[in-house]
Amino acid sequence: MAVYVDSEQLYTNVEALFTLIAEKNPGAADAVLASRLVIHLRCTEPDAEITINGRRRPLETTYGPTRLRPTFEIELTANTLHAILLGELGLAKAVTNGLVEVRGPVWRAKALADLFHQAQELYLQVHQEQGWTAHPEE
Repeated sequence: MAVYVDSEQLYTNVEALFTLIAEKNPGAADAVLASRLVIHLRCTEPDAEITINGRRRPLETTYGPTRLRPTFEIELTANTLHAILLGELGLAKAVTNGLVEVRGPVWRAKALADLFHQAQELYLQVHQEQGWTAHPEE
């Protein structure tokens, strides 16, 4: 069963997550800003696109299609993203098993580390605050 019923639900959850990260640790995005990366996250099941623009301060996030050209692209299902953010699936294992497709200068992905770790620490809290359980009934 899909964790998110539609892209709007996914966008709402991710936007709440990024808002909480900014409140708890305003410096979490500094490395992304310093790298000047544009990260495009493309999810399936449901289809959704999230673009993080590290070329502008403050960090800019777009939900839905954009004309902004990414330097780094990540493609995965929303359920895979959910499992990674919960810490149930390691990112390296997901990439190795073909669950996550990455395009772009992988060596620059280190700039995402702080933001990614903050997201993992706060994701369950945000997910529960949105009224959802960590594991949808199957």
